[in-house]
Amino acid sequence: MDLRYYQSEGEQAVFDYWMDEDGNPLVDFATGCGKSLLAASLIKRLLDGWPDMRIMVVTHVMELIEQNYLELVGFWPMAPAGIYSAGLGRRDSRAQVIFAGIQTVWNKLEQICKHGGIDVIIVDECHTIPINDATRYGQFFKMAREITPDLKVVGLTATPYRLDSGRLDEGEDRIFDKVVYTYGVADGINDGYLAPLSSKATATELDTKGVGRLGGDFKKGDLQRAVDKTSVTSAAVDEIVAKGADKRSWLCFCSGVDHAIHVRDEIQSRGITCEAITDKTGKAERRDILAAYKNYEIRALTNNNVLTTGFNHKGVDLIAFLRPTLSLSLYVQMAGRGTRVLYAPGMPLETAEQRKAAIAAGPKPNCLVLDFAGLVDKHGPIDMVNPKEPGKGTGEAPIKICPQEEGGCGEKVHASARVCRECGFEFPINEEPKIKDHASDAPILSSTAPEPRQVTRRTFRFHEGKPGKKDSVKVTYMIGLTPIPEWVCPAHEGYAKNKADQYWKKHGGDEPCPENPLEWLERQAELKDTIEIKVRPKGRYWEVCGHTVELDVPDAQPVDWAQELEDEIPF
Repeated sequence: MDLRYYQSEGEQAVFDYWMDEDGNPLVDFATGCGKSLLAASLIKRLLDGWPDMRIMVVTHVMELIEQNYLELVGFWPMAPAGIYSAGLGRRDSRAQVIFAGIQTVWNKLEQICKHGGIDVIIVDECHTIPINDATRYGQFFKMAREITPDLKVVGLTATPYRLDSGRLDEGEDRIFDKVVYTYGVADGINDGYLAPLSSKATATELDTKGVGRLGGDFKKGDLQRAVDKTSVTSAAVDEIVAKGADKRSWLCFCSGVDHAIHVRDEIQSRGITCEAITDKTGKAERRDILAAYKNYEIRALTNNNVLTTGFNHKGVDLIAFLRPTLSLSLYVQMAGRGTRVLYAPGMPLETAEQRKAAIAAGPKPNCLVLDFAGLVDKHGPIDMVNPKEPGKGTGEAPIKICPQEEGGCGEKVHASARVCRECGFEFPINEEPKIKDHASDAPILSSTAPEPRQVTRRTFRFHEGKPGKKDSVKVTYMIGLTPIPEWVCPAHEGYAKNKADQYWKKHGGDEPCPENPLEWLERQAELKDTIEIKVRPKGRYWEVCGHTVELDVPDAQPVDWAQELEDEIPF
């Protein structure tokens, strides 16, 4: 099984990081982009280089444990792997590679490590690790480091941030030191590996006024009481039924157990097959419902926040947000349930354009998102989200709606969009954005796909930071006579530093990467030319979101990576 280019780059980024630093890397892949296969390849490469190593893959969802295990044995049939999960009825404590559930393994490490210590822990969906050391994850890592002081931890997630503490690679108590690779929703859609999301304005809104907050999000009981009203639920279901007439797999995220049951009953009352999955649903019943849903025997599924991670069904083509949340991570995870692709059979899939054509011609050209909860307005389009620092306020992104009365389709798009992504309607150049005064009118994706621009010249300049801020490098690309700027930040930390390093390495710069703007400028001769950039509108300006680099790489000699890494990485 071959890795996609970004999976190979993500894997290499982990090893590149370990060559330079003795820390814990994090890989950020959008939902549906293959974290399980990345983990499988990473495990095989580690064991090829260090055959005596023991690895544990930990997560919190039973379905993910099984999925990750099956991905490894499919990729590497002879893998020395086992499962340690009460939910799956297995406790393979002697296995060299253990796929474990944190609920089962958190206090069992001493028993497991009688057969050899754990050298590397891979945490899938690592954004679920609480900041509190007294939690199961906290106790688990405390014991793991007591047994193996030089333990390495690799994080995999689509959302590298928590609700109450910002980014996972920032703060004194962080587990992960650096995001070493990012492949986002926009990347996946542009490459034809993810299905586009479409969002239409809804007339029904959920009112959260007066709902209390606890731990940074709405109080669950108060939230359910506020939104679980018969008239509101009935109106929302009417919209789902009307707008989902041509959709065959609906997924509704609800605000509690009772709310999920009531939404299910409303959908069933309209003659549509629907079931509910809650934290009260038994394991056997849950498996049967999910199997029927994936076989299209059930058209709609409601849930109370139990299908946000670990649930994969490529056919999901309508998502209803009936669950208001202040959690950016939860919002992105819910939306990600609809981005998996269904290609038209028999069509070529070699290039991005071919894959996108196969999606458009397939049974699921996009996934419709009905945002009754106003999540897009609160958090922004999912391909442009930014985690807020704890305690900071939230802003709302300006939007406009493609005008149906003028031949448009009613799609919600970002205010900066020149062309509607759904129907091709061209907005007048001098049009003022039609900003709505309620939350449901924001676009789920930021704008049209990035557009290529040929670069005639590129320059680097020192850019002095504002008081209290670090300096950066201003890159200016000349597109004919038009300058388009971009800033890279080699002196920063976390995500910004990671992006600067990626830019440097992609353009052929030697390692180690520059640590500050002056070093960047002194070494700029190492970089190959940028011959093309991809841009998309962002307000009155252009945002650079891709680069094509001059191809003048000589034939490379094969490298014995196992030997190279054995010499470099301090396990």
